[in-house]
Amino acid sequence: MPWRRPVDLVRRSQYGLPATSEAAFIASTEGVKVHYLGSEYLSRRHDLCDDYMRAIRASHLANKAEGYVDIAYNAGVCEHGSVYEGRGANRRSGANGTAALNTKHYSVVALVAKAGGGLDTPTDAQLHGLRDAIEWLRSEGEAGDYIGGHRDGYATTCPGAPLYDWVKRGAPRPGSPPAPAPAVVDLSRLISAAHADPPKSGTPVSYGGVRTVEAALRAEGLLSASLVDGHFGTSTIQAYAAWQRRLKYTGADADGIPGRTSLTRLGAAHGFTVID
Repeated sequence: MPWRRPVDLVRRSQYGLPATSEAAFIASTEGVKVHYLGSEYLSRRHDLCDDYMRAIRASHLANKAEGYVDIAYNAGVCEHGSVYEGRGANRRSGANGTAALNTKHYSVVALVAKAGGGLDTPTDAQLHGLRDAIEWLRSEGEAGDYIGGHRDGYATTCPGAPLYDWVKRGAPRPGSPPAPAPAVVDLSRLISAAHADPPKSGTPVSYGGVRTVEAALRAEGLLSASLVDGHFGTSTIQAYAAWQRRLKYTGADADGIPGRTSLTRLGAAHGFTVID
């Protein structure tokens, strides 16, 4: 379903911020990092949420050690589901911990507290709002598909256990059906297919998990779509050898026959697990 502008998107000028952030322009990011406040926070009436967003910005601007030019987050989401434009789309984040991560990902903060600090679990409306914010940043700011937590790549407990669990489940909207279980590839059966299939071009598929691996190689740009057929033929061996070389394997270690380490790394990148 295409993104639709959320009804509760509150632009900067609508809640008293300068219309445009002074943060540096960026054309796109790889995705979005989700944050929590990491401090105490109490539930409040909706008409007070914009006050809190302004207070966050004021505290950031007062932090001379960090040198913030604006509120650090690209957006904030209150417990009622409203999305408040922070730095906004196409603006470098100031919240992800390092200069590289701030350029790599946008940041969206949920107005929730640290554990035991008041409102510490996101509401369903807030989860919908977080999803709205992510989709808005994809639409207006060329954010990629990645969704992570602040702790991914940076030493912190942010965004807290409840939000991080939601992130790791793919940031679903409340009420969405559960994500399908990840595919499983049996390494021993895959190796058998790699040894048996090449001299038998055109024969029936020897192991269904081959197609899962071929689809991943296709996603890596190493195998033509027409060859994602479940048959671990010569072309698939060549594609897998290219994957091994991409992982810096050389010589006999890049022979196109899957090994546990290289297959596990392919599965981690493309959503399947490996068993022996």
